[in-house]
Amino acid sequence: MASEINNATHTLPMIYKILPLLVFFLSSFTSNDINTTKRIDSKLIASTTETSFEMKVATIYNNLHANNLALPKLESFSKALEGFYDLRDKGFITKNVLTLIDFTLSSNTKRLWVIDLNTNTILYNSLVAHGRNTGEEFANSFSNSAESYKSSLGFYATGEVYNGKHGMSLKLDGLEKGINSNARNRGVVMHAADYVSNGFIQNHKRLGRSQGCPAVPGELSKEIINTIKNKSCLFIYHPSANYKASPRFVS
Repeated sequence: MASEINNATHTLPMIYKILPLLVFFLSSFTSNDINTTKRIDSKLIASTTETSFEMKVATIYNNLHANNLALPKLESFSKALEGFYDLRDKGFITKNVLTLIDFTLSSNTKRLWVIDLNTNTILYNSLVAHGRNTGEEFANSFSNSAESYKSSLGFYATGEVYNGKHGMSLKLDGLEKGINSNARNRGVVMHAADYVSNGFIQNHKRLGRSQGCPAVPGELSKEIINTIKNKSCLFIYHPSANYKASPRFVS
């Protein structure tokens, strides 16, 4: 009996030493397991959200009322729509009108679209100029700097209408730091230009170029400006390396 008591007495301190280690091991395993589960769940949620958005974009795109006009590319439309929803949620824009300019396309083609997202209808498909230092027929170099005579990519909120040297014009507010945030100070606006025409293309083998403004044909300028003015979304698309690494919207 005394022997059993002595054995138990020697065993208890050993248990007290091992027990904390066992608890720590089990708690660490549980914590890691939970963290791993959270990471997996986050990835699944992100993947599901992305898939849901892609399906939403495809549905809208496939149901666009073209009005006998060309459709934009799905890739540029998807990027534009993603930013549109984000800007609307943040209150930067208030109108369900999206203007998309695709600078991957030749300036000799109609690469501007104005889309009414209330009715999923393409309202306009037009020629649009890029800056003289942005490229010849194709746009390939972009800047946010004054006097660069280059176009700036990214998302804009349309501003107020005014009458300037080009007649009726529309001010633009760039919403991406380092990408287009100097647009208003640079005087980057939408305006009419006689060099944005099929006649100019025929004579010069390419569209005319601006000082960085998205200039449009004179016969459509007033209609387009009146449609998109006052806080609608305008997006100038190009898969430039600088733009891909850009920060998000200004605060």
